[in-house]
Amino acid sequence: MNFYPVILTGGAGSRLWPVSREFYPKPLLPLFGERTLLQDTAARLDGLNGIHNPLFVCNEEHRFMVAEQLRSLGKEAEAIMLEPEGRNTAPALTVAALYLAEKAADAVMVVMAADHVIPDADAFTAAVAQAGELAGQGYVVTLGVTAAKPETGYGYIQRGEAIEDSAGYRVDRFVEKPDLATAQGYLDAGSYYWNSGIFVLRADCWLEEIAAYQPDILAACRASMAESTRDSDFVRVDKQAFLASPADSIDYAVMEKTGKAAVVPMTTGWSDVGSWSSIWEVSERDGQGNVCKGDVLTHDTSNSLFRAQSRCLAVVGLDNVVVIETSDAVLVADKNKCQDVKAIVSRLKQDDREEYRFHSRVYRPWGDYEGIDEGGRYQVKRLTVKPGAKLSLQMHHHRAEHWIVVSGTARVTRGEEVFILSENESTYIPLGTTHRLENPGSIPLEIIEVQSGSYLGEDDIVRFEDVYNRVV
Repeated sequence: MNFYPVILTGGAGSRLWPVSREFYPKPLLPLFGERTLLQDTAARLDGLNGIHNPLFVCNEEHRFMVAEQLRSLGKEAEAIMLEPEGRNTAPALTVAALYLAEKAADAVMVVMAADHVIPDADAFTAAVAQAGELAGQGYVVTLGVTAAKPETGYGYIQRGEAIEDSAGYRVDRFVEKPDLATAQGYLDAGSYYWNSGIFVLRADCWLEEIAAYQPDILAACRASMAESTRDSDFVRVDKQAFLASPADSIDYAVMEKTGKAAVVPMTTGWSDVGSWSSIWEVSERDGQGNVCKGDVLTHDTSNSLFRAQSRCLAVVGLDNVVVIETSDAVLVADKNKCQDVKAIVSRLKQDDREEYRFHSRVYRPWGDYEGIDEGGRYQVKRLTVKPGAKLSLQMHHHRAEHWIVVSGTARVTRGEEVFILSENESTYIPLGTTHRLENPGSIPLEIIEVQSGSYLGEDDIVRFEDVYNRVV
Protein backbone atom coordinates (compact mmCIF):
# COMPACT_ATOMS: atom_id res chain seq x y z
CA MET A 1 0.00 0.00 0.00
CA ASN A 2 1.29 3.47 -0.90
CA PHE A 3 0.87 5.84 2.05
CA TYR A 4 1.45 9.56 1.57
CA PRO A 5 1.42 11.84 4.63
CA VAL A 6 -0.51 15.02 3.79
CA ILE A 7 0.45 17.60 6.39
CA LEU A 8 -1.72 20.70 6.70
CA THR A 9 0.25 23.58 8.21
CA GLY A 10 -2.36 26.32 8.23
CA GLY A 11 -2.95 26.51 12.00
CA ALA A 12 -2.27 29.98 13.42
CA GLY A 13 -2.13 28.95 17.08
CA SER A 14 -3.27 32.38 18.26
CA ARG A 15 -4.08 31.03 21.74
CA LEU A 16 -0.37 30.30 22.17
CA TRP A 17 0.61 33.95 21.80
CA PRO A 18 3.16 35.46 22.42
CA VAL A 19 5.28 32.45 21.36
CA SER A 20 3.09 31.64 18.34
CA ARG A 21 2.56 34.53 15.91
CA GLU A 22 1.11 34.96 12.46
CA PHE A 23 4.43 34.80 10.62
CA TYR A 24 5.98 32.14 12.89
CA PRO A 25 3.05 30.05 14.12
CA LYS A 26 2.63 27.03 16.37
CA PRO A 27 3.60 24.23 13.93
CA LEU A 28 7.05 25.77 13.42
CA LEU A 29 7.85 25.98 17.13
CA PRO A 30 9.81 23.55 19.36
CA LEU A 31 7.27 23.44 22.19
CA PHE A 32 8.43 20.04 23.43
CA GLY A 33 12.13 19.23 23.18
CA GLU A 34 14.40 20.10 20.26
CA ARG A 35 12.13 19.30 17.33
CA THR A 36 9.25 21.47 16.20
CA LEU A 37 5.67 20.20 16.04
CA LEU A 38 5.94 20.12 12.25
CA GLN A 39 9.11 18.02 12.42
CA ASP A 40 7.49 15.60 14.86
CA THR A 41 4.54 15.26 12.49
CA ALA A 42 6.79 14.67 9.47
CA ALA A 43 8.64 11.86 11.31
CA ARG A 44 5.59 10.29 12.97
CA LEU A 45 4.98 7.60 10.34
CA ASP A 46 8.60 6.63 9.67
CA GLY A 47 7.95 3.04 10.78
CA LEU A 48 4.92 2.49 8.52
CA ASN A 49 5.34 0.04 5.63
CA GLY A 50 4.81 1.68 2.25
CA ILE A 51 5.35 5.21 3.52
CA HIS A 52 6.41 7.89 1.00
CA ASN A 53 7.76 11.40 1.41
CA PRO A 54 5.28 13.82 2.96
CA LEU A 55 3.28 16.40 1.03
CA PHE A 56 2.73 19.74 2.77
CA VAL A 57 0.06 22.36 2.20
CA CYS A 58 1.09 25.74 3.58
CA ASN A 59 0.96 29.42 2.75
CA GLU A 60 3.50 31.46 0.82
CA GLU A 61 4.97 33.16 3.87
CA HIS A 62 5.93 29.92 5.62
CA ARG A 63 7.22 27.91 2.66
CA PHE A 64 10.95 28.36 3.25
CA MET A 65 10.65 27.64 6.98
CA VAL A 66 8.76 24.42 6.20
CA ALA A 67 11.41 23.41 3.66
CA GLU A 68 14.27 24.26 6.03
CA GLN A 69 12.78 22.33 8.93
CA LEU A 70 12.26 19.30 6.70
CA ARG A 71 15.85 19.48 5.42
CA SER A 72 17.18 19.62 8.97
CA LEU A 73 15.46 16.25 9.56
CA GLY A 74 17.25 14.80 6.54
CA LYS A 75 13.93 14.41 4.72
CA GLU A 76 12.60 15.46 1.35
CA ALA A 77 9.09 16.61 0.52
CA GLU A 78 6.93 14.98 -2.11
CA ALA A 79 5.82 18.58 -2.67
CA ILE A 80 5.15 21.75 -0.73
CA MET A 81 1.87 23.11 -2.06
CA LEU A 82 1.29 26.82 -1.57
CA GLU A 83 -2.11 28.31 -0.84
CA PRO A 84 -2.43 31.99 -1.77
CA GLU A 85 -4.90 32.30 1.11
CA GLY A 86 -6.36 29.81 3.57
CA ARG A 87 -9.76 28.39 2.53
CA ASN A 88 -10.06 25.89 5.39
CA THR A 89 -9.13 22.20 5.20
CA ALA A 90 -11.42 20.84 2.45
CA PRO A 91 -9.84 22.85 -0.43
CA ALA A 92 -6.36 22.17 0.98
CA LEU A 93 -7.01 18.43 0.95
CA THR A 94 -8.57 18.63 -2.51
CA VAL A 95 -5.51 20.17 -4.18
CA ALA A 96 -3.34 17.57 -2.42
CA ALA A 97 -5.61 14.77 -3.66
CA LEU A 98 -5.51 16.11 -7.22
CA TYR A 99 -1.71 16.16 -7.11
CA LEU A 100 -1.38 12.64 -5.66
CA ALA A 101 -4.06 11.06 -7.86
CA GLU A 102 -1.92 11.99 -10.86
CA LYS A 103 1.13 10.40 -9.25
CA ALA A 104 -0.30 7.11 -7.96
CA ALA A 105 -3.75 5.71 -8.66
CA ASP A 106 -3.76 3.86 -5.32
CA ALA A 107 -2.32 6.68 -3.20
CA VAL A 108 -3.62 6.53 0.38
CA MET A 109 -3.45 9.89 2.08
CA VAL A 110 -2.78 10.18 5.83
CA VAL A 111 -4.08 13.67 6.52
CA MET A 112 -2.61 15.30 9.62
CA ALA A 113 -2.45 18.77 11.08
CA ALA A 114 1.14 19.87 11.66
CA ASP A 115 0.57 20.95 15.25
CA HIS A 116 -0.69 17.90 17.16
CA VAL A 117 1.12 15.99 19.90
CA ILE A 118 0.98 12.17 19.79
CA PRO A 119 3.50 10.67 22.24
CA ASP A 120 3.17 6.98 21.24
CA ALA A 121 4.33 6.78 17.62
CA ASP A 122 4.06 2.97 17.49
CA ALA A 123 0.40 2.97 18.56
CA PHE A 124 -0.33 5.75 16.08
CA THR A 125 1.36 3.88 13.24
CA ALA A 126 -0.64 0.74 14.08
CA ALA A 127 -3.91 2.70 13.98
CA VAL A 128 -2.98 4.23 10.61
CA ALA A 129 -2.16 0.79 9.20
CA GLN A 130 -5.58 -0.48 10.32
CA ALA A 131 -7.26 2.58 8.83
CA GLY A 132 -5.33 2.02 5.60
CA GLU A 133 -6.93 -1.40 5.19
CA LEU A 134 -10.36 0.22 5.33
CA ALA A 135 -9.30 3.07 3.05
CA GLY A 136 -8.25 0.46 0.49
CA GLN A 137 -11.86 -0.77 0.53
CA GLY A 138 -13.18 2.70 -0.25
CA TYR A 139 -13.95 3.97 3.26
CA VAL A 140 -13.17 7.54 4.31
CA VAL A 141 -11.58 6.85 7.68
CA THR A 142 -11.03 9.14 10.63
CA LEU A 143 -9.07 8.28 13.77
CA GLY A 144 -11.08 8.61 16.97
CA VAL A 145 -9.20 9.23 20.21
CA THR A 146 -10.37 7.24 23.20
CA ALA A 147 -11.71 9.95 25.51
CA ALA A 148 -9.83 10.24 28.79
CA LYS A 149 -12.09 12.86 30.37
CA PRO A 150 -15.25 14.87 29.58
CA GLU A 151 -13.49 17.40 27.34
CA THR A 152 -15.55 20.38 26.15
CA GLY A 153 -12.92 21.70 23.73
CA TYR A 154 -13.12 18.86 21.20
CA GLY A 155 -15.76 17.58 18.79
CA TYR A 156 -16.87 13.96 19.17
CA ILE A 157 -17.56 10.98 16.90
CA GLN A 158 -20.17 8.37 17.80
CA ARG A 159 -19.37 4.94 16.45
CA GLY A 160 -21.99 2.77 14.82
CA GLU A 161 -21.85 -0.90 13.85
CA ALA A 162 -18.53 -2.69 13.64
CA ILE A 163 -17.09 -3.26 10.17
CA GLU A 164 -16.49 -6.97 9.63
CA ASP A 165 -12.89 -8.23 9.73
CA SER A 166 -11.48 -4.85 10.68
CA ALA A 167 -10.63 -2.65 13.66
CA GLY A 168 -13.09 0.00 12.52
CA TYR A 169 -16.70 1.05 12.89
CA ARG A 170 -19.13 2.91 10.73
CA VAL A 171 -19.65 6.48 11.93
CA ASP A 172 -23.08 7.04 13.42
CA ARG A 173 -22.69 10.81 13.75
CA PHE A 174 -20.34 13.71 14.36
CA VAL A 175 -21.20 16.10 17.18
CA GLU A 176 -19.95 19.60 17.95
CA LYS A 177 -18.08 20.63 21.07
CA PRO A 178 -20.45 19.82 23.95
CA ASP A 179 -21.08 21.38 27.34
CA LEU A 180 -19.63 19.59 30.37
CA ALA A 181 -22.75 17.55 31.22
CA THR A 182 -23.11 16.34 27.63
CA ALA A 183 -19.41 15.49 27.43
CA GLN A 184 -19.73 13.43 30.62
CA GLY A 185 -22.66 11.61 29.04
CA TYR A 186 -20.53 10.79 25.99
CA LEU A 187 -17.77 9.47 28.24
CA ASP A 188 -20.21 7.31 30.22
CA ALA A 189 -21.76 5.90 27.02
CA GLY A 190 -18.40 4.50 25.89
CA SER A 191 -19.25 4.79 22.20
CA TYR A 192 -17.91 8.29 21.60
CA TYR A 193 -14.39 9.35 20.61
CA TRP A 194 -12.67 12.69 20.44
CA ASN A 195 -12.47 13.89 16.84
CA SER A 196 -8.74 14.03 16.13
CA GLY A 197 -9.06 15.58 12.67
CA ILE A 198 -6.74 12.87 11.30
CA PHE A 199 -8.00 11.10 8.17
CA VAL A 200 -6.88 8.10 6.13
CA LEU A 201 -8.40 7.78 2.64
CA ARG A 202 -7.58 7.16 -1.00
CA ALA A 203 -7.00 10.26 -3.10
CA ASP A 204 -9.44 9.09 -5.78
CA CYS A 205 -12.09 8.37 -3.13
CA TRP A 206 -11.82 11.90 -1.73
CA LEU A 207 -12.21 13.35 -5.23
CA GLU A 208 -15.36 11.27 -5.76
CA GLU A 209 -16.84 12.40 -2.44
CA ILE A 210 -16.00 16.08 -2.84
CA ALA A 211 -17.51 15.95 -6.33
CA ALA A 212 -20.71 14.52 -4.88
CA TYR A 213 -21.12 16.92 -1.95
CA GLN A 214 -19.12 20.06 -2.78
CA PRO A 215 -18.64 20.24 -6.57
CA ASP A 216 -17.83 23.96 -6.39
CA ILE A 217 -14.76 23.20 -4.27
CA LEU A 218 -13.58 20.53 -6.70
CA ALA A 219 -14.12 22.77 -9.73
CA ALA A 220 -12.15 25.65 -8.22
CA CYS A 221 -9.33 23.35 -7.09
CA ARG A 222 -9.11 21.65 -10.50
CA ALA A 223 -8.84 25.05 -12.15
CA SER A 224 -6.18 26.17 -9.67
CA MET A 225 -4.12 23.03 -10.29
CA ALA A 226 -4.49 23.32 -14.06
CA GLU A 227 -2.77 26.71 -13.89
CA SER A 228 -0.31 25.81 -11.10
CA THR A 229 3.42 26.43 -11.42
CA ARG A 230 6.38 24.46 -10.08
CA ASP A 231 9.31 26.16 -8.38
CA SER A 232 11.82 23.59 -7.04
CA ASP A 233 9.92 21.69 -4.29
CA PHE A 234 7.09 24.22 -4.33
CA VAL A 235 3.80 23.89 -6.21
CA ARG A 236 2.01 27.25 -6.38
CA VAL A 237 -1.68 26.89 -7.20
CA ASP A 238 -3.34 29.60 -9.27
CA LYS A 239 -4.51 32.36 -6.95
CA GLN A 240 -7.63 33.55 -8.76
CA ALA A 241 -8.99 30.04 -9.29
CA PHE A 242 -8.22 28.87 -5.75
CA LEU A 243 -9.85 31.86 -4.11
CA ALA A 244 -13.04 31.06 -6.04
CA SER A 245 -13.39 27.94 -3.88
CA PRO A 246 -15.86 28.04 -0.99
CA ALA A 247 -14.12 27.83 2.39
CA ASP A 248 -15.14 24.65 4.23
CA SER A 249 -13.71 22.02 6.55
CA ILE A 250 -13.23 18.34 5.75
CA ASP A 251 -15.87 17.43 8.32
CA TYR A 252 -18.56 19.79 7.07
CA ALA A 253 -17.81 19.34 3.38
CA VAL A 254 -17.81 15.53 3.29
CA MET A 255 -17.48 13.57 6.53
CA GLU A 256 -20.87 14.56 7.97
CA LYS A 257 -22.60 13.72 4.67
CA THR A 258 -20.92 10.65 3.23
CA GLY A 259 -22.12 7.10 3.74
CA LYS A 260 -18.50 5.90 3.56
CA ALA A 261 -17.34 7.40 6.88
CA ALA A 262 -15.57 5.01 9.25
CA VAL A 263 -13.72 5.47 12.53
CA VAL A 264 -10.74 3.52 13.85
CA PRO A 265 -10.06 3.98 17.59
CA MET A 266 -6.66 5.36 18.51
CA THR A 267 -5.59 4.43 22.03
CA THR A 268 -2.46 6.58 22.20
CA GLY A 269 -2.49 9.94 23.92
CA TRP A 270 -3.29 12.90 21.70
CA SER A 271 -3.60 16.66 22.04
CA ASP A 272 -4.06 19.49 19.60
CA VAL A 273 -2.20 21.71 22.10
CA GLY A 274 -4.64 24.50 21.38
CA SER A 275 -3.89 26.58 24.48
CA TRP A 276 -1.29 27.08 27.19
CA SER A 277 -3.39 25.02 29.61
CA SER A 278 -3.22 22.06 27.22
CA ILE A 279 0.58 22.53 27.00
CA TRP A 280 0.64 22.25 30.80
CA GLU A 281 -1.51 19.11 30.71
CA VAL A 282 0.78 17.17 28.37
CA SER A 283 4.09 18.38 29.85
CA GLU A 284 6.17 16.81 32.61
CA ARG A 285 5.56 18.65 35.90
CA ASP A 286 7.70 19.07 39.01
CA GLY A 287 6.69 18.19 42.57
CA GLN A 288 4.63 21.37 42.87
CA GLY A 289 2.79 20.75 39.62
CA ASN A 290 4.76 23.43 37.74
CA VAL A 291 6.08 23.29 34.18
CA CYS A 292 9.12 25.54 33.82
CA LYS A 293 11.18 26.25 30.70
CA GLY A 294 14.04 28.71 30.56
CA ASP A 295 15.55 30.74 33.41
CA VAL A 296 12.64 30.40 35.88
CA LEU A 297 12.74 30.68 39.69
CA THR A 298 9.64 29.83 41.75
CA HIS A 299 8.77 30.04 45.44
CA ASP A 300 5.52 28.95 47.08
CA THR A 301 4.03 28.49 43.59
CA SER A 302 2.08 25.54 42.19
CA ASN A 303 0.11 24.06 39.26
CA SER A 304 1.42 26.64 36.82
CA LEU A 305 3.24 27.04 33.52
CA PHE A 306 6.24 29.36 33.10
CA ARG A 307 8.37 29.98 29.99
CA ALA A 308 11.21 32.49 29.88
CA GLN A 309 12.99 33.14 26.59
CA SER A 310 15.23 36.13 27.18
CA ARG A 311 15.59 36.92 30.90
CA CYS A 312 15.19 35.61 34.44
CA LEU A 313 11.55 35.04 35.41
CA ALA A 314 10.87 34.93 39.17
CA VAL A 315 7.46 33.95 40.58
CA VAL A 316 6.31 34.02 44.22
CA GLY A 317 3.09 32.87 45.86
CA LEU A 318 0.92 32.05 42.83
CA ASP A 319 -1.24 29.08 41.87
CA ASN A 320 -2.84 27.98 38.59
CA VAL A 321 -1.33 30.70 36.39
CA VAL A 322 0.48 30.93 33.08
CA VAL A 323 3.36 33.37 32.54
CA ILE A 324 5.04 33.45 29.12
CA GLU A 325 7.97 35.83 28.58
CA THR A 326 9.49 36.69 25.19
CA SER A 327 11.88 39.47 24.23
CA ASP A 328 9.05 41.85 23.29
CA ALA A 329 5.93 40.67 25.15
CA VAL A 330 4.78 39.02 28.40
CA LEU A 331 1.55 37.09 28.91
CA VAL A 332 0.07 36.57 32.39
CA ALA A 333 -3.13 34.52 32.55
CA ASP A 334 -5.32 32.41 34.78
CA LYS A 335 -4.68 28.85 33.60
CA ASN A 336 -8.42 28.21 33.41
CA LYS A 337 -8.92 31.12 31.00
CA CYS A 338 -6.17 30.46 28.47
CA GLN A 339 -8.71 30.16 25.65
CA ASP A 340 -9.27 33.91 26.03
CA VAL A 341 -5.72 34.70 24.90
CA LYS A 342 -7.24 34.84 21.42
CA ALA A 343 -9.06 38.03 22.50
CA ILE A 344 -5.70 39.70 23.16
CA VAL A 345 -4.47 38.71 19.72
CA SER A 346 -7.64 40.14 18.17
CA ARG A 347 -7.01 43.40 20.00
CA LEU A 348 -3.41 43.55 18.79
CA LYS A 349 -4.60 42.91 15.23
CA GLN A 350 -7.32 45.53 15.52
CA ASP A 351 -4.74 48.07 16.71
CA ASP A 352 -2.38 47.02 13.87
CA ARG A 353 0.43 46.20 16.28
CA GLU A 354 3.41 44.21 15.08
CA GLU A 355 3.36 41.90 18.12
CA TYR A 356 0.63 39.72 16.61
CA ARG A 357 2.52 39.31 13.32
CA PHE A 358 6.22 39.01 14.15
CA HIS A 359 8.62 38.13 16.89
CA SER A 360 11.50 40.50 17.53
CA ARG A 361 13.51 38.01 15.44
CA VAL A 362 12.02 37.67 11.97
CA TYR A 363 12.93 34.70 9.76
CA ARG A 364 13.59 34.99 6.06
CA PRO A 365 14.77 32.39 3.49
CA TRP A 366 18.25 33.93 3.59
CA GLY A 367 18.49 33.95 7.41
CA ASP A 368 16.92 36.27 9.97
CA TYR A 369 16.97 39.76 11.46
CA GLU A 370 16.27 41.11 14.92
CA GLY A 371 15.43 44.63 16.01
CA ILE A 372 17.74 45.87 18.78
CA ASP A 373 16.97 49.60 18.97
CA GLU A 374 14.74 52.22 17.38
CA GLY A 375 13.84 55.89 17.53
CA GLY A 376 11.85 58.48 15.64
CA ARG A 377 13.90 58.39 12.42
CA TYR A 378 16.20 55.42 12.92
CA GLN A 379 16.26 51.75 13.82
CA VAL A 380 19.03 49.22 14.39
CA LYS A 381 18.88 45.57 13.38
CA ARG A 382 21.13 42.55 13.67
CA LEU A 383 21.11 40.48 10.44
CA THR A 384 22.32 36.90 10.11
CA VAL A 385 22.79 35.65 6.54
CA LYS A 386 23.26 31.91 5.99
CA PRO A 387 26.33 30.65 4.06
CA GLY A 388 25.73 30.96 0.32
CA ALA A 389 22.54 32.99 0.80
CA LYS A 390 21.73 36.41 -0.60
CA LEU A 391 19.10 39.06 -0.08
CA SER A 392 17.10 40.37 -3.01
CA LEU A 393 18.48 43.08 -5.27
CA GLN A 394 16.45 46.01 -3.97
CA MET A 395 16.12 49.69 -3.19
CA HIS A 396 14.24 51.89 -0.71
CA HIS A 397 12.39 55.14 -1.33
CA HIS A 398 12.48 56.45 2.23
CA ARG A 399 15.57 55.16 4.04
CA ALA A 400 19.35 54.91 3.85
CA GLU A 401 21.34 52.12 5.51
CA HIS A 402 24.72 51.63 7.18
CA TRP A 403 26.09 48.06 7.32
CA ILE A 404 28.81 47.01 9.77
CA VAL A 405 30.20 43.47 9.51
CA VAL A 406 30.45 41.80 12.92
CA SER A 407 31.57 38.35 11.73
CA GLY A 408 31.95 36.53 8.43
CA THR A 409 32.41 37.98 4.97
CA ALA A 410 29.93 40.09 2.99
CA ARG A 411 29.68 40.63 -0.74
CA VAL A 412 27.97 43.97 -1.30
CA THR A 413 26.30 45.26 -4.44
CA ARG A 414 25.85 49.05 -4.29
CA GLY A 415 24.72 50.60 -7.55
CA GLU A 416 27.30 49.56 -10.14
CA GLU A 417 29.89 48.54 -7.51
CA VAL A 418 30.46 45.03 -6.15
CA PHE A 419 32.94 44.65 -3.27
CA ILE A 420 33.87 42.53 -0.24
CA LEU A 421 33.64 43.55 3.41
CA SER A 422 35.28 41.68 6.28
CA GLU A 423 34.95 41.94 10.05
CA ASN A 424 34.90 45.50 11.46
CA GLU A 425 34.43 47.00 8.00
CA SER A 426 31.37 48.98 6.99
CA THR A 427 29.59 50.65 4.10
CA TYR A 428 26.78 53.15 3.47
CA ILE A 429 23.80 52.60 1.16
CA PRO A 430 22.27 55.97 0.16
CA LEU A 431 18.51 56.36 -0.18
CA GLY A 432 17.28 55.22 -3.61
CA THR A 433 20.43 53.20 -4.39
CA THR A 434 20.05 49.65 -5.73
CA HIS A 435 21.82 47.22 -3.42
CA ARG A 436 22.23 43.59 -2.35
CA LEU A 437 23.91 41.75 0.53
CA GLU A 438 25.37 38.25 0.05
CA ASN A 439 27.29 35.74 2.15
CA PRO A 440 29.92 34.10 -0.07
CA GLY A 441 31.57 32.35 2.88
CA SER A 442 31.13 29.06 4.73
CA ILE A 443 30.14 30.54 8.11
CA PRO A 444 27.14 32.74 8.97
CA LEU A 445 27.48 36.42 8.16
CA GLU A 446 26.41 38.77 10.95
CA ILE A 447 26.02 42.47 10.38
CA ILE A 448 24.59 45.43 12.23
CA GLU A 449 22.28 47.50 10.04
CA VAL A 450 21.47 51.09 10.98
CA GLN A 451 18.49 52.47 9.06
CA SER A 452 17.70 56.18 8.93
CA GLY A 453 14.95 58.04 7.13
CA SER A 454 11.41 59.33 7.17
CA TYR A 455 9.76 55.86 6.94
CA LEU A 456 11.30 52.57 8.11
CA GLY A 457 8.56 50.01 7.41
CA GLU A 458 9.37 46.63 5.84
CA ASP A 459 7.04 47.42 2.95
CA ASP A 460 9.47 50.07 1.68
CA ILE A 461 11.27 47.51 -0.47
CA VAL A 462 11.30 47.49 -4.26
CA ARG A 463 12.69 44.12 -5.45
CA PHE A 464 14.38 43.89 -8.83
CA GLU A 465 15.67 40.32 -8.52
CA ASP A 466 15.08 37.62 -5.93
CA VAL A 467 16.59 34.13 -6.01
CA TYR A 468 13.74 32.89 -3.78
CA ASN A 469 10.98 34.00 -6.17
CA ARG A 470 9.02 35.60 -3.36
CA VAL A 471 5.66 37.08 -4.29
CA VAL A 472 5.12 38.64 -0.84
